Amino acid sequence: MGYQNILVETREGVAVVTINRPEKLNALDDRTMEELDDAFAALAADRSVRGVILTGAGEKAFVAGADIGELARQSPVEGRERSIRGQRVLDRIEKLGKPVVAAVGGFALGGGCELAMACHVRVASENARLGTPEAKLGIMCGYAGTQRLARLIGKGRALELLLTGEMVDAPEALRIGLVNKVVSREKLLGESEALLRKMLANGPVSLRFILEAVNSGLEMPFAEGQYLEATLFGLICTTEDMKEGTKAFLEKRPPKFHGQ
Repeated sequence: MGYQNILVETREGVAVVTINRPEKLNALDDRTMEELDDAFAALAADRSVRGVILTGAGEKAFVAGADIGELARQSPVEGRERSIRGQRVLDRIEKLGKPVVAAVGGFALGGGCELAMACHVRVASENARLGTPEAKLGIMCGYAGTQRLARLIGKGRALELLLTGEMVDAPEALRIGLVNKVVSREKLLGESEALLRKMLANGPVSLRFILEAVNSGLEMPFAEGQYLEATLFGLICTTEDMKEGTKAFLEKRPPKFHGQ
């Protein structure tokens, strides 16, 4: 698929996916969502890619929201279908099986905030502003924002943001757990990559199983989550990475993982 609205660059096991519509503040129109879906499907299948950074082009926005022109024209049936399609794209990102870091510079509003929340970790620039202002337009989140926001920051705080439609700045987003780290705008991509590479120094199978245990376990009763964790722990004990990691520890040397 030829991309018009996103850029994908890969270096040393890390893919950088950039939403490239700065003149539209990187708004998520239908084509952009289709391209993101295609790109992340390809990244999931690419064994040379171990982690992903997702960001937006320009200085003003990560993603300022959905394309309001498209939303204004949709029928109820089209609206439901748009929501389901968007949820599937964000689910693909969340369930990639490889760490995805959102590098959030500037505005991350509406669908942009939802997109950032689908990533596993969020690094924000000092000028970042995050929020879900859909209620101000007489609509609501459609890409699972009501679900992910409450899981990330708690029901009460999430409802406050969802019902008022107000934005929070980067320090407040950090305080409430909406982002993991705040850095200067100039260091945003560098710090995001440094954090990602710290993760990628660990066993690839470990990373995949941890992501599965957390993502799936949150949807289960606690006892079922424990059972899932025990099952994955048993499976990981069969891997070459486990043997190499424990052996390297005992031999006091860095491990050499191969994802097997």
